[in-house]
Amino acid sequence: MYENNYRMETLKIGDKAPEFAGKNQDGSEVSLKDFLGKKLVLYFYPRDNTAGCTAEACNLRDNYKLLMDKGFAILGISADDEKSHTRFITKFQLPFSLIADTDKKICKLYGVWGPKKFMGRSVDGIHRTTFIIAEKGYIEAVFNKVDTGNHTEQILNELKIK
Repeated sequence: MYENNYRMETLKIGDKAPEFAGKNQDGSEVSLKDFLGKKLVLYFYPRDNTAGCTAEACNLRDNYKLLMDKGFAILGISADDEKSHTRFITKFQLPFSLIADTDKKICKLYGVWGPKKFMGRSVDGIHRTTFIIAEKGYIEAVFNKVDTGNHTEQILNELKIK
């Protein structure tokens, strides 16, 4: 039904990042405006507590101080609910917030929700994607092929940050 490499149209480098607001694991509202003046690692991932998503979150956790020292903030988004995010954060001691996008509005706004292959069949879901949003709200980098275990290195290399 769908091509193996089908992807929804995502934002591109230089695009203005779409404004969004959503509830994090604590039920607090988090919006793009909260991060103006910092570089934001905005990462979309399929599901809490799965192997790839855990590897990606833990890589960002393990490099959190380094990224903060380089002027970055980190925010994750998935379609899991607040309770799932709370358990995921607690289990892996994540120092950053996760937005519960259960209605998938933010995912659709950023073009990361759509059909994909999973275990040989087509399903709708989140395409693992990371956007680096510059201090003034523009897309600086887009990662469609995330190296979950080395994502921080991938980000810093792409942006040529030492």
